[in-house]
Amino acid sequence: MEGLGSKILAEYKIVVENFTPSGDERDAVTMWSVYTKEGKYVGTLEDMKCYKDKGILPETYDNNNICSIGKSIKDGKWYGWSHRARYGFKIGDTVKEGDCCATSGWTDEYLKEHPDDKPLPVGFEAKTEEDCKRMAIAFAGSVS
Repeated sequence: MEGLGSKILAEYKIVVENFTPSGDERDAVTMWSVYTKEGKYVGTLEDMKCYKDKGILPETYDNNNICSIGKSIKDGKWYGWSHRARYGFKIGDTVKEGDCCATSGWTDEYLKEHPDDKPLPVGFEAKTEEDCKRMAIAFAGSVS
């Protein structure tokens, strides 16, 4: 990867779990889940393949236990995601009316009860890496 001054490495652990939802061994299911070395949930092996292909290093925010944002070492974008959607943000991106990361019209009471929702005002422009990360966090909260 050209332009990277150093190699970025992250360690993950794969947990293989077998369970039988019905109690009948014929219904046994094997789950392959990926976690950070700190025990934060990253996703399935399929999720991890997507992150690897895009060069995304998954991380959490606000003491969450599930990784739903990360920066790509390939395209430099900050990504936010859930099981519903994924999107990357770069410097120069602007929040438009109707965007998932835009202020949603939620009441102050709702936002107090749902601290993961961190909407941004329409017109907010990403001028720094931290702004891009804020957009990724707002997007992840809105699609979770």
